[in-house]
Amino acid sequence: MGALSHLRVLDLTRVLAGPWCAQNLADFGADVIKIERPGAGDDTRTWGPPWLKAGDGRDTAEAAYYLAANRNKRSVTCDISTPEGQQLVRELAAQSDVVLENYKVGQLKKYGLDYDALKAVKPDLIYCSITGFGQTGPYANRPGYDFIIQGMGGFMSLTGERDDLPGGGPQKAGVAISDLMTGQYATIAVLAALAHRERTGEGQYIDMALLDVQVAMLANMNTNYLASGEAPKRWGNAHPNIVPYQTFQAADGWIIVAVGNDGQFRKFVTEGGKPELADDPRFATNPQRVANRDVLVPIIGEMVRPRTRAQWIAALEAAGVPCGPINTLDDVFEDEQVKARGLRVDLPHPSAGEVKLVGSPMKMSATPPQALRHPPLLGEHTDAVLADVLGYGADQIAALRGKGVL
Repeated sequence: MGALSHLRVLDLTRVLAGPWCAQNLADFGADVIKIERPGAGDDTRTWGPPWLKAGDGRDTAEAAYYLAANRNKRSVTCDISTPEGQQLVRELAAQSDVVLENYKVGQLKKYGLDYDALKAVKPDLIYCSITGFGQTGPYANRPGYDFIIQGMGGFMSLTGERDDLPGGGPQKAGVAISDLMTGQYATIAVLAALAHRERTGEGQYIDMALLDVQVAMLANMNTNYLASGEAPKRWGNAHPNIVPYQTFQAADGWIIVAVGNDGQFRKFVTEGGKPELADDPRFATNPQRVANRDVLVPIIGEMVRPRTRAQWIAALEAAGVPCGPINTLDDVFEDEQVKARGLRVDLPHPSAGEVKLVGSPMKMSATPPQALRHPPLLGEHTDAVLADVLGYGADQIAALRGKGVL
């Protein structure tokens, strides 16, 4: 029994932010019913390569992108543009606790599937809408894409190399960070709404916007600006207030060295065979190192380069200097700590035999999240859900399928 195994979630979302929220809820045991377009499904099903491979090495029809955000769910195909499909969704909503959707503002109202319509059939329903810019404001009707939101929300003004260095300029994150963080915030909002409903019996509407989340998650950078009136700048992998606190290239790859005080700096340069740097008046204290970073950093770069990552990390860990490697993903999944924490999970899969996924990072003593079910094939559970949840008979299901509703 999962912490949320008493709940049912009707998932009308696709791509990433909404599915990420739904997957969080599913990991804790909620019965998540994913509604998909007949014959097409979630957009990310076709976002390959890479594709999930079968045991004989051939590609299946499952894109790796789709697999990342859809485990533990049941897939039902339903054409919500038809009256029959709309009625089916209303009936499922009446049997659900939460509805998630990420359609354009007002689009589901045309189908009679907006919050007011579904609240009429389920008064205590929790209904979460996820859009690029929210339900209000001058941008409400614009489509929202993660890349654009990273730019508009200020993230890319902080990310990337300094403008005055080679390669300088704005840079997006390597993953769709505003989508993922919106999925996380939406999860928190849904759980808070469920707690409120438990006490009062009252459902509610949740309005989540990627832009809101992108701005909010800038944390101390926001308050730095609000306190000073000066917009923070890009520093690449360096720190604006601490030196050396950045990446350096070793003989076989990159490492991170995070020197937090003068004592650690002395230990670092002593390990590197340059103890005199700690006594140099230009570098003896952190304010002096910050003022003279353009002189010091190239010297340290030459000091680091001859030894391997493993040699540096072993030496600096022994000396008490914070450091770490910059791993590629093949390094990550071979890391002994990652293995010990059980982050990779392998599940049976009907078309591939097995699917390799990354499990939830939340570790809990009594109600841990679990990866129990493979990301579903398109429409894999249509008949079962309609029969078990709505009591549809085989003839009724066949009739809907014949009309192209399923």
